Amino acid sequence: MAMSMQNTIWDSVLEITKVAQEKGSDPLIWALQVSSSLSSNGVGLPSPELANVLVSYIFWDNNMPILWKLLEKALALRIVPPLMVLALLSDRVVPCRRSRPVAYRLYMELLKTFAFALKGQINVPNYEMVMKSIDGVLHLSHNFGLEATSPGILVVEFLYSIVSQLLDASLDDEGLLELIPEMKSRWATKPQEMEIDANDNYNQMQTEYHEKLYKMNTIMAIEMIGKFLQDKSTSRILDLVRLNFPTHWIRFIQRLQLLGTNSSALRNSKILTAEDLLQLTTDSGSSIVSSRESKTSSLQKFHSVMAFGSLVSSSGLCQGASHSALWLPLDLALEDAMDGYQVNATSAIEIITGSIKALQAINGTTWHETFLGLWVAALRLVQREREPIEGPIPRLDARLCILLSITTLVVADLIAEDENTPIDESECGSTNHWKEKKLSGKRRIDLVSSLQLLGDYQTLLSPPQSVVSAANQAVAKAMLFVSGINVGSTYSECISMKDLPINCSGNMRHLIVEACIARSLLDTSAYFWPGYVNGCISQIPHSMPAQVPGWSSFMNGVPLSPSMVNALVSSPASSLAELEKIFELAVKGSDDEKISAATVLCGASLLRGWNIQEHTAHFITRLLSPPVPAEYSGSESHLIRYAPILNVLIVGIATVDCVQIFSLHGLVPQLACSLMPICEVFGSCVPDVSWTLPTGEDISAHAVFSNAFALLLKLWRFNHPPLERGVGDVPTVGSQLTPEYLLSVRNSHLVSSGNVLKDQNKRRLSAVATSSSAQPVFLDSFPKLKVWYRQHQKCLAATLSDLVHGTPVHQIVNVLLNMMFRKINRGSQSLTTVTSVSSGSSGPGTDDSTPRPKLPAWDILEAVPFVVDAALTACAHGRLSPRELATGLKDLADFLPASLATIVSYFSAEVSRGVWKPVFMNGTDWPSPAANLSIVEEKIKKILAATGVDVPSLAAGVSSLATIPLPLAAFVSLTITYKIDKASERFLNLAGPALESLAAGCPWPCMPIVASLWTQKAKRWFDFLVFSASRTVFLHNNDAVFQLLKSCFCATLGPNAAAISSNGGVGALLGHGFGSHFSGGISPVAPGILYLRVYRSIRNIVSLMEDIISLMMLSVREIACTGLPRERLEKLKRSKNGLRCGQFSLTTAMTRVKLAASLGASLIWLSGGLGLVQALFKETLPSWFIAVHRSEQEEGSKGMVAMLGGYALAFFSVHCGALAWGVDSSSKRRPKVLGVHMEFLASALDGKISLGCDCTTWRAYVSGFVSLMVGCTPSWVLEVDADVLKRLSKGLRQWNEKDLALALLETGGVETMGEAAELIIDDQ
Repeated sequence: MAMSMQNTIWDSVLEITKVAQEKGSDPLIWALQVSSSLSSNGVGLPSPELANVLVSYIFWDNNMPILWKLLEKALALRIVPPLMVLALLSDRVVPCRRSRPVAYRLYMELLKTFAFALKGQINVPNYEMVMKSIDGVLHLSHNFGLEATSPGILVVEFLYSIVSQLLDASLDDEGLLELIPEMKSRWATKPQEMEIDANDNYNQMQTEYHEKLYKMNTIMAIEMIGKFLQDKSTSRILDLVRLNFPTHWIRFIQRLQLLGTNSSALRNSKILTAEDLLQLTTDSGSSIVSSRESKTSSLQKFHSVMAFGSLVSSSGLCQGASHSALWLPLDLALEDAMDGYQVNATSAIEIITGSIKALQAINGTTWHETFLGLWVAALRLVQREREPIEGPIPRLDARLCILLSITTLVVADLIAEDENTPIDESECGSTNHWKEKKLSGKRRIDLVSSLQLLGDYQTLLSPPQSVVSAANQAVAKAMLFVSGINVGSTYSECISMKDLPINCSGNMRHLIVEACIARSLLDTSAYFWPGYVNGCISQIPHSMPAQVPGWSSFMNGVPLSPSMVNALVSSPASSLAELEKIFELAVKGSDDEKISAATVLCGASLLRGWNIQEHTAHFITRLLSPPVPAEYSGSESHLIRYAPILNVLIVGIATVDCVQIFSLHGLVPQLACSLMPICEVFGSCVPDVSWTLPTGEDISAHAVFSNAFALLLKLWRFNHPPLERGVGDVPTVGSQLTPEYLLSVRNSHLVSSGNVLKDQNKRRLSAVATSSSAQPVFLDSFPKLKVWYRQHQKCLAATLSDLVHGTPVHQIVNVLLNMMFRKINRGSQSLTTVTSVSSGSSGPGTDDSTPRPKLPAWDILEAVPFVVDAALTACAHGRLSPRELATGLKDLADFLPASLATIVSYFSAEVSRGVWKPVFMNGTDWPSPAANLSIVEEKIKKILAATGVDVPSLAAGVSSLATIPLPLAAFVSLTITYKIDKASERFLNLAGPALESLAAGCPWPCMPIVASLWTQKAKRWFDFLVFSASRTVFLHNNDAVFQLLKSCFCATLGPNAAAISSNGGVGALLGHGFGSHFSGGISPVAPGILYLRVYRSIRNIVSLMEDIISLMMLSVREIACTGLPRERLEKLKRSKNGLRCGQFSLTTAMTRVKLAASLGASLIWLSGGLGLVQALFKETLPSWFIAVHRSEQEEGSKGMVAMLGGYALAFFSVHCGALAWGVDSSSKRRPKVLGVHMEFLASALDGKISLGCDCTTWRAYVSGFVSLMVGCTPSWVLEVDADVLKRLSKGLRQWNEKDLALALLETGGVETMGEAAELIIDDQ
């Protein structure tokens, strides 16, 4: 019935139309009649059904001029929806444009009239129904692969389909579509077979008029395409296609460029030129974030005042100029990597790459500026260690590794990423793909320009003394090449400046360029850069060296004699081929050759073979995990036969710098995985077999085990409680450094996902892990190690359980006590009887000739806690003198050096329990610190006073206060019995950090006492020991931490509002290292250096975060109040947009505000990692905005301080997130945490949350945060719930921030694309 009624309605409309057609009626009268008829029948207007009826009637049986006039009048009076009519016409007319050129012309005239006036067409009641009808006609959802679409999305798709159809039609008309047959048009551009012979009222196809009109139509169609791309509204709507459908957009731009380059019709246009059209393709490829005409939007205002300026100027970088401060977070991260007290399971390459991408996005710098900032930061790192202090800390080799190996690999990976940009939409994501693809390869060009400019930084390029020779060789090599003189590598190895007739010397840039050439980032054309070398030489110097031992000789077949080994150990390999040959010898050579080859690999090639360093470390890890020989059939582990080479390798890489190099390259997890089976096997061996090394040294299973075990323990903070610094539900970095965590990281490297293949660094780590074992490894694979580790954890967490008599452990305790205190046991009473209170053991005395027990190392380690407990108890009861205790413990450590680790565990646990009475360090029973305690205290005060920190003073008469807990006294007495030599170094490196941690946890002044005792032992370590002691102040005084942080902000920002270049920045924050190269002993330590060496021991990092935010806001207040005169502040408040008055001063202030925020974000990220950043977004920031801040109330609302504070918080929070999560789409935690924060912002804007902060601060924060997300981290926006984005956009519009509201929706992906389009149209 309803259908019949509908048919009656449309039949009536057609009857009215036929009458008007026959009589030639006035279109207005016809329109009124139709409108009246539809209204009387309850049909809403505009009516899509009417549009369909009219178009179906006209095309093609009634294609007459009068009907076009009727259709046009219906459109003008909005009886029919214009977009619906245009959709129907595009489907009917465009395919038949050659046979019906007049209809095509009229269609384009209608396009010109109605396609750009969109505002009135979306504000109609049946707007959604109209768009769905259009979708049914053009199949838009199907063509774009979307199931459910909003009307706004359909508007975007409709406009794109219209323009794309015109483009394909124009290409087809000029025969250009055939040039790209693989890209078949998705839109109707050619007639169907059945329509070719249709009745045509204009049957004059071959006439000159029609041919001319056909050609004119092609010109007009191209001009229409230009108009769509030039119009403010339609171009912005089309840009949504670029952002959300990159595959469609790439195809569109490629066709547009084809048309612009080859179109003959375009050359006849009087409106549009080929250059104009090609320029439009360029403009369309760049992101349109806000209206170009707007002068008051948040985006423009925010980015104007946050801009830092150019990085071109070279002055002041070393001292900390403002453009240098752009890279402050990078400087802090690099310096933090030099902390020898903790290795990192994550590759420095990954950390630096993530930081570089984050800073490049946030600062908006070019890759030229980014590469230059990276090189300069790495050079500053090296320059800070020109004259290092002595001590068991990473020194110059680790810093040179950062500059010449790690940084070069970072650059190589960034360039590889750029030049291998994916072209598939599923691989590349949706944002800015086309722009990035067009610029592919530009990063390599920017690298070249950055290195050319680097030559202007002469102060930074001066090489440290230890690498002067390498720099000279690099410049000599370039000079010989430029001169056209080809010399062999034998000569290159021995060349020096005195061999050259021209007096020149190399610098750090020459080493950087050589590193880049070695990795194929540059070619030898770099040698011809202006100023790279000074002149040429005409002939080879006469002092040609004779054949000398070296890598060239080795490659020519000279065997590994002792002199050859020494030469190869002292000079790094220059190529991977040389390394591969020495590695082959280590695998297949004779026993002596294997030892020699292993020694070579652990020499200069590892420490200073920057161009092949990662390969050297890789080969070493492979040698530490030798495969089971095919012919091997023994019952014992195959590793036993490799004992000599394993021991050489382990000892060779045990130095602080070597461990740090493995850490920087991300090989700590694999190194731990290689050491665990060695510990498991050799710790289970009875030491009745020994091996003799070529040096004549005998090693036992105990020695191999102890060396491997000591190295393994250095790879995590084994003497710290496992959950010492938890934040919420996220484990901290410190707590993750466990054997299980290291193995899980190593196992993750085995995963060969698509992402791994794209990430060069992950590919390298995957290759290393797979080469040792292609299977995952778990702690359960090492039962003995697991038992020790569980015992170690219990020891830290609880007191020792009672020792059961008669058990194997009880018997071993007796044997070890008798061995340690045999001289005492020869007396009237044995120690085991004396100490039976604790150990419950008894046994006969022994004499000096008693042989040492032949016990597996794991069994000994299980008994050690009970042994030490018995000895310490005996000392506490006066039955064992302190000297005898120290001597006995040293005997135990000499017998099994690995026992030092368990001794550390026991003492760490006992000190924390606080049950032992303190002992008096009087110089009689215990060593006395009196000789230099006052000097140490004075130096500590001097170091900290330089950073503005007050130190708790030791009372007068320090000798009466020189008491420390018994376990600490015993441990320090044990450690000072060690010689400071290479043999003891690896064990002191294990005990040293534990001793410092132990002393730091005791009441002040335990640490100065320990430092005083050690400075008597190692005078050349005085500066290092005093500096270490000064760090522990911050564990005893929270206010001292706040003072240190305040000093960091003051140093970075400078004392007043003057230029940062002369008062602050990187140079003031991190200084120039620390050492005694200044007169008067140890130099003042920069506050940033001190903080980087302190923060890991600070337990309450949530309070630390609050202090950082408080100091940042205090800095902002000082910047605002001291940087601008009050009368100018008042003018700025009254100014409409806050920028017009005193723009220079405000920009200067914002530069310093941004620097303060950058520093705060860096400190948060370094101090607490992901956990602290998560707490910042989910808890701290919401609480801060909800709370009332008294200082803001005092200064009044809408002040400059409030605005700057909001912007500072915005930059600070985005910076924190970028450093923690990255700016791309690779983070797993970011969507959840960011979603919670964005929900808070939206709820506050909705009025659901009451805020206590200044409204100006809140508005500046929200607009600044959203601006930074849109402009710097668009991938973040895509992860936020679309409903939240729409609410935020609505709130911004209520603030009259229309451009920012639109930019947010534009960046939000397909789900917000419709709302963005409607907002664009609404702004017409």
